[in-house]
Amino acid sequence: MTTTDPVVIMKQEVGKAAADRVQSNSIVGLGTGSTTAYAIQYIGERLQKGELTNIVGVPTSFQAEVLAKKYGIPLTTLDAVTHIDVAIDGADEVDPHKNLIKGGGAAHTREKVVDSLANQFIVVVDSGKLVDKLGSTFLLPVEVIPMAVTPVMNKLEQLGGKPELRMGIKKAGPVVTDQGNLVIDVKFESIDNPAELEKTINNMPGVLENGLFVGVADVILVGEIIDGKPSVKEI
Repeated sequence: MTTTDPVVIMKQEVGKAAADRVQSNSIVGLGTGSTTAYAIQYIGERLQKGELTNIVGVPTSFQAEVLAKKYGIPLTTLDAVTHIDVAIDGADEVDPHKNLIKGGGAAHTREKVVDSLANQFIVVVDSGKLVDKLGSTFLLPVEVIPMAVTPVMNKLEQLGGKPELRMGIKKAGPVVTDQGNLVIDVKFESIDNPAELEKTINNMPGVLENGLFVGVADVILVGEIIDGKPSVKEI
């Protein structure tokens, strides 16, 4: 189905630009989100055309797994591979140092495992995700085992954050991750040292992982709309 919506076309172009960087005989980390979904689609199309051969994907979420199967990308697991050649994933915020906040889709734990293992991690975003400082526009997701929600929220408050349990949309009760855990979204007025905050939060008992990705991204592909036309630039 074709579209004339410039925002959709821009996301498609960014996804295609990332998919074009995938080479044959690769193990590919398949991320989560609307822009990454187009990358998965285009990788599948390149496979069907014979432009790519011998590709296997490692999905970061149930969504990525479903899309990969839909577009004919063979899948594997981290138990069966020794490395990942390239991972493609989105982000909710990107700072000038290529540090990220991820986890809008509550898949950041699996994403961090896969993206960190990749020899090259390509981030696909639109220009609205670029910020001067992390935490400017997006809350920081923290995945927590259910029994630890209250003590972790108390500790996050002591750090200066404003934590809220993420609730489901069109679902009664909280969001549950693919691991069966809960997500606390935290508003920090300013994240001055992302690396330090990432470690501090992850050291809290009961926390599985948080959405700060520090020093993980290699390439940022940014979609923009300039004079009504979509374009892609690399950072």
